[in-house]
Amino acid sequence: MREILEKILENKKNSADYIEIRAEKKEVTTIHFQGKKLEKINCSQQTGGNVRVLVKGGWGFVSFNQLDDLEEKVREAIEVASLIGKEESKLAVISPVVEIVKRELDKDFRQISLREKKNLMENYNNIIMKSNPLIQSSNVIYTDRFSTIYFANSEGSYTEQEKPFLSTRFTAIAREGDNVQLASESIGTTKGFKIMERISTKAQKAAFRAVNLLKAQPVEGGEYTVILDQTLGGVFIHEAFGHLSEADFLYEDERMSGLMKLGKKFGSPRLNVVDDGSIPDLLGSAKYDDEGVRTRKNYLIKDGILAGRLHSRETAVKMGEEPTGNARALNYRFKPIVRMTNTYIENGDTPFKDLLSGIKKGIYAKDCYGGMTTFEMFTFSAGEGFMIRDGEIAEQVKDVVLTGNLFTTLLNIEGVGNDLKMIESGGGCGKAGQSPLPVSFGSPHLRIKKVVVGGR
Repeated sequence: MREILEKILENKKNSADYIEIRAEKKEVTTIHFQGKKLEKINCSQQTGGNVRVLVKGGWGFVSFNQLDDLEEKVREAIEVASLIGKEESKLAVISPVVEIVKRELDKDFRQISLREKKNLMENYNNIIMKSNPLIQSSNVIYTDRFSTIYFANSEGSYTEQEKPFLSTRFTAIAREGDNVQLASESIGTTKGFKIMERISTKAQKAAFRAVNLLKAQPVEGGEYTVILDQTLGGVFIHEAFGHLSEADFLYEDERMSGLMKLGKKFGSPRLNVVDDGSIPDLLGSAKYDDEGVRTRKNYLIKDGILAGRLHSRETAVKMGEEPTGNARALNYRFKPIVRMTNTYIENGDTPFKDLLSGIKKGIYAKDCYGGMTTFEMFTFSAGEGFMIRDGEIAEQVKDVVLTGNLFTTLLNIEGVGNDLKMIESGGGCGKAGQSPLPVSFGSPHLRIKKVVVGGR
């Protein structure tokens, strides 16, 4: 592959300011149970690629499903870019890299038969369906994917990266009369198949949570001191803050650029927010991003002060900053755009019990059922909620919906726990039609004052 790509780039590099070629080979398995029925079982092999070309500031992009006649695809992309470009081309300068990145798996899922995978997921589905008479239905979705990404550009970079991915999501639906509740548990991994063989407790937990929600009373709406668990804290910092740190969004929006000005106070000195694509084996990790830039640890908030943002090579030079290794594409059908990798709040020093202390009437919000962000405004639905009374966790409540302004909420964080947990779920991140892109997120427990909670 390297010889083919480098020969084409050598022949065409004088016809454009910059050229890159990405090729991808992948094997995918999907299994889906709904209720007692096997809805879908599928194995496939896919091959494809794309060419991205920069000419006088204009980008040309061509994707394809066959790797033959690559030189013609490059010519087409150059022609498109030449029609668009009218200015000077600008990309942040990086050193060329040449590396092949292999992955070791604890148990190679490509060697596990489709029948064995199907039987395992059917067993987990039966655990949900037979756990309680109040369980009405279920959804069990398993996916595995092994991709090899080949990248070469006209500056002399060439990389091959193996990217394994597995995920399972269990959803249990419980019903009692007109009262219907659901709960989900999921897991994602890049390490191999072993963990998929020992997640029966997650199936049990999904069913247990769904049944328990039938008994919960709706929360009384109002303003509360709220403690977020590691999952909801991680989702909050990813969705409400992380996307605002993606520079392709920022430099195009004058108002948000003013609000997200480096050096601005965003919280107490105990608040530190990081995006790091270089952490080994997490869902959002890779040695190089999809522009061949080495991933790294990037502080977004440092000691409560806005310290950085996430970049591609193009946004970095436009904003006079360094590339951060955050140009990512869902697959070969898409061009790379600025995306998060593994985004989290660093550990503080407060034990969970001390976070609860002094709260006369508050809410402990766990997990995340769904949410929405519009610029700096956010709304999140907790998967589970419990009242806090006199510093102790009390009765379960449901319909816990948190809403507010991001900047005010960050300033209202008055406690950061010492129990950071990275969440590797079976879902992913969506942006510009590219979804679900694998990411990890995380947080210690957070104590936040003056949170508006919608409810009854």
